[in-house]
Amino acid sequence: MIFDLWWLSYPVLGAVVGFVAGLLGVGGGGIMVPILTTLFLAQGFALAQVVHMALGTSMAAIVLTSISSLRAHHAHGAVHWGVVRRITPGILVGTFAGTFIASRVDTAGLAIFFAVFMAYVSIQMLLNIKPKPSRELPGLAGMTAVGLGIGGVSALVAIGGGSLSVPFMTWCNLKVQNAIGTSAAIGLPIALAGTLGYLVNGWNAAGTPALTLGYVYLPALVLVSLVSMVMAPMGARLAHRLPVALLKKIFAGLLMALCAKMLHSIFG
Repeated sequence: MIFDLWWLSYPVLGAVVGFVAGLLGVGGGGIMVPILTTLFLAQGFALAQVVHMALGTSMAAIVLTSISSLRAHHAHGAVHWGVVRRITPGILVGTFAGTFIASRVDTAGLAIFFAVFMAYVSIQMLLNIKPKPSRELPGLAGMTAVGLGIGGVSALVAIGGGSLSVPFMTWCNLKVQNAIGTSAAIGLPIALAGTLGYLVNGWNAAGTPALTLGYVYLPALVLVSLVSMVMAPMGARLAHRLPVALLKKIFAGLLMALCAKMLHSIFG
């Protein structure tokens, strides 16, 4: 296979994703999906599959970063493992099932859903919306249902679930530090189930490019993951020196711009 010059863009994307994830504590899917969609279209990949491939590749890339994040939060005692055990079965089923839904939705529908959800995330960041603690965590049945919902949405937008699970756990009177740490831990089953689902659903898809497994494009996966793992600790170190609240607002604006670019690339 002849080296594709477009591959040079993937380490740059990985650097941005890793740095922002470490700095702001957010998953990389919000950045990766719109940029990968645009890059895949520029490389001449089939329009009908670009968003599916962007979602699958992003989900696979999140596996390594979620392991790193989980270990860091566990070292600080911030992971509530009881919550992880109760919510994981629903997370696994919801995420895996969500990939089957995504594979049956066309590119336009997926792009619109992604953009609408990221607009919600951006508004949440801009307004610094934090739910007031008002109740306790539900029992096993309730946690399973919540896991199904978080997993399903996460599969459709290739995120680690933090934008949903952190507000939910904060609402249920879990300390913010524990909510963030626990969310980081459940990001791993989300990433694993999502990756498996996109591998299965895209396995026999016609017209996918070379070096693709299911809906996962391997050159992008490898180059984004390797660089993002190096850059994430750098971003984390700067998180204590820079005005993170202001940076989150800037990031929210960036998310909206990236989603607008993705929609323009698909519909334009």
